[in-house]
Amino acid sequence: MRCKVLALFVLLTLVKRASPSEIQAGPNANATLPCNVTLPLSLDGHHVDPSLLAVLWTTNGSVVASVGEAASQVEDGFSLDGDLSNGDFSLTVLGVRLGLQGVYECTVSCNSTTLHSSNTTLSVLASPALSVPQRWVVLETESRLECRAGGFYPPPVSFSWTRDGRVIQPASSVEGLQTPDGYYAAVANLTFYPSRGDQNSTFGCRVSHRGADRDLEFRLNVTYTPSVRLSALPLLSESTPLTLYCDLEGFYPREVSVRWFQNRSVLPEPPATEQNPDGTYRTRRYYTLSPEQKERGGQVECAVNQPGVVQPVGGSAYLEELAPRDETPVLTKSAKASVAMMSISIVLVFLLCFGFSWRRRDEKLKSLNVSGIILPPRLMVGQKGRVTVSIEGRMVDRVQTAWFLNDSPIADTSLTGTSAANFNCLYNRLTTIHLPYGLTLTSPATERGHLLPPTGELDYYRLRTQGPLRSSGSGAQQLISSLTFIPRIAVHKAAVFKCEVSYVGKDKIVVRRVSEKFAILSAPEVSEIQLLETPNNPDVISMTVRASHFHPDVITFRWFCQGSELSPVASQASSSPRPDAEGFFSAFSQCKLPIGELEKGGTKVWVSVHHVALKQPATRETRGFIKRPRVSDIVGSGSSPGQALTLGCEITDFYPPTLTVTWLRLREGEQDDGEEEVLEGGEVWGPVQTHPRVYRAAATLRRHAASREKKHRGGGGGAGGVVCRVEHCSLPEPLEKHWRYVDIVAPSIPPSISVCWSSEGVGVFSLLLKGGHPKVKLLWAAGGATLYPLVSIETEEMGDDGRRELKSVCALERSTGAATGRPETRENGRAIKTKAAVTDPDAEGIEYIDEKEDGENNNNNEEEDEGEAAPGALHINRVALGKGPGDKGGGRLRVCVEITHAALQLPVYRTWTEPSEEMSSSA
Repeated sequence: MRCKVLALFVLLTLVKRASPSEIQAGPNANATLPCNVTLPLSLDGHHVDPSLLAVLWTTNGSVVASVGEAASQVEDGFSLDGDLSNGDFSLTVLGVRLGLQGVYECTVSCNSTTLHSSNTTLSVLASPALSVPQRWVVLETESRLECRAGGFYPPPVSFSWTRDGRVIQPASSVEGLQTPDGYYAAVANLTFYPSRGDQNSTFGCRVSHRGADRDLEFRLNVTYTPSVRLSALPLLSESTPLTLYCDLEGFYPREVSVRWFQNRSVLPEPPATEQNPDGTYRTRRYYTLSPEQKERGGQVECAVNQPGVVQPVGGSAYLEELAPRDETPVLTKSAKASVAMMSISIVLVFLLCFGFSWRRRDEKLKSLNVSGIILPPRLMVGQKGRVTVSIEGRMVDRVQTAWFLNDSPIADTSLTGTSAANFNCLYNRLTTIHLPYGLTLTSPATERGHLLPPTGELDYYRLRTQGPLRSSGSGAQQLISSLTFIPRIAVHKAAVFKCEVSYVGKDKIVVRRVSEKFAILSAPEVSEIQLLETPNNPDVISMTVRASHFHPDVITFRWFCQGSELSPVASQASSSPRPDAEGFFSAFSQCKLPIGELEKGGTKVWVSVHHVALKQPATRETRGFIKRPRVSDIVGSGSSPGQALTLGCEITDFYPPTLTVTWLRLREGEQDDGEEEVLEGGEVWGPVQTHPRVYRAAATLRRHAASREKKHRGGGGGAGGVVCRVEHCSLPEPLEKHWRYVDIVAPSIPPSISVCWSSEGVGVFSLLLKGGHPKVKLLWAAGGATLYPLVSIETEEMGDDGRRELKSVCALERSTGAATGRPETRENGRAIKTKAAVTDPDAEGIEYIDEKEDGENNNNNEEEDEGEAAPGALHINRVALGKGPGDKGGGRLRVCVEITHAALQLPVYRTWTEPSEEMSSSA
């Protein structure tokens, strides 16, 4: 026996460490990590007894599976399914997710001597899902398509665009943004001017990723805007109503809406469309003015709205031009009476000759066979459902259908919803806009005309008619009318659909069909099992599960423990739960167990939730006792500049003792702070048991002075803060505590103010400050002996040296009038045509608006004076030096800026004074 053991140890010395490998798996898939060992032979030629071997799987310092010398243990989510007798010690990871990524080490030993050791890296590889939400564009108008890729890992992805299979925008790499579930999402845009050839072209968005390549092809919906002409029918007399009509030419698609305005007020409404040879449509819309509306006179406008068009197209005219007052009637009353009598006579003769035969033929042709309303088998909240009616007959091409919910008529809202979404995706070009005091700057263009009013939350209904289709050899045809809708409990509960069938142009209803009442389903959202101590009995643990947002109200909870069913002690499902404002129901169920059963960690408890909207019951399970931790505020020491900083917080009253602490550095921005990076150097002291089933720990982070200085002076917008994030199995979301740096750094202030004068007498004063935290405050003032506040703008950028640069600019025009307490507004001012004149005082391009041609300035000024100034616009201050309070008259102009900062004991002032030679020349 001793000889066999010696031979075994000789063979073990020949074993080498295996090279590492990498395994990639998709989300929620199972991945097998290999670990295969060739068992050594003993002196008698047989393999070593597998019972002498031990295998240990570890990752990030934690043991996930062990079999052999000590007690066997396999953590939840892992499985050892290999044949140990043949040396297969592979580990299977069940349901791969992002949190399970990392390096897994397999160690096989015999009598405490390592026989085999290997490393395997497990990583998640998830392919992206594509969508193109915006597919409406306007002909020959700059449009933008958006392609969204979501749910991929790891980054990056590469986007490219194609048209009819040819690449029109080459591939470009995008890192994307991380979503709350840990995966990534990215967006790519295609900006172009649609042409008529794009109507039937196939566009495609292609995304390349390590997981797989994805292609999404689609056809564009191109909108053609019409030409509009407004006209009026001749008047028969002064007292008859005036009928207007609006001709629309060359538009596409067929759906179009027309609204009428009189003196910019909406007129209450009456509509028919024909197709042109080129595929576009034409229509004429009428509107009859009452005698009172005709007497008002003024301008009448016909405005046309189309899907995807932000600016409506319209035509306008004055009533005096359309219907002159001295227009004479076409026919007299006696002439009209004669014509009417002759027409009646002809009609009566025709009816007497052919009426009887025509009536029999018409009744035979107009007979219809209409089916009942067909309902879908299941209607789920938020998912589309469709009801249909089939119509058969010889004249179904002249049949029209009208749908009702109970007794309320249903209109098609699918096109309206699509159009409203398209308006938000259109892109506006840049143009010159007007600012206060007569100045203009380049900014996004303002569209003329009325914008469409915002739409509220509407129910989704889509009405479609298919046919006519040949159904038999007798000449009968089939027509299918369908209604697609999204069920809402508040609207459709206990409702019925009605369909009325009639002929086009006829008021008589041929057939009416009414559906049966339908049930609307909504699957419950089931929470995890919550475990809490019972206040009056600490030896009993209460377990609670909640279900919400379900319909109808019948729901069942069933509790199980190690294969036997438990009886709940409290349940809202047994009584009738009350619906919320939207008609959904919520319920809970509670069960109790002795704490001794759960503390062992081996007792498995689960609950199954049964509801008619679920194809399979929803199951939640728990194992062991859980207590939520409490985290204190972060405390810091050594916060002076140049000293090391130590941060810490206490974590108390939690169970089980396993938890994770992560330190994050935040970057301060104009809006919410965003995570920038994970900080290294954090430590956790403990956990230490303070009471039975209660632990506490302390988390600390030590930051060196050099890293803190780099943070304050680096890019990212100045000082930020630190977050301590605690993760525990009892927490649905991690607990976070925030702490901010309090270092104060004075800015670098130049010795004087920079000034540049234009040829028109406008002075641009500027001051550049570097560094500093927090942000400085500046106040500009100007005048003679007395100073008055001025309006300035500030821009902030990062300099080449990595420090923040704040540039303050103030524009000033000197006046010779009497001194006033506030800067004055000038009606005919000057215009700075580019933004460079704001940021660069040496830039040229200042000219009078009055020099523009055709009175363009006057019209634009009237429009811009009604609204507010554009943000970031340069304000021209006008200061008059004269006999005012404190002025002796004829003094020199002074411009002063006051600089206030927390690091400065007193404010710092910089002053510019007008030279004496400039004063004499101006006089």
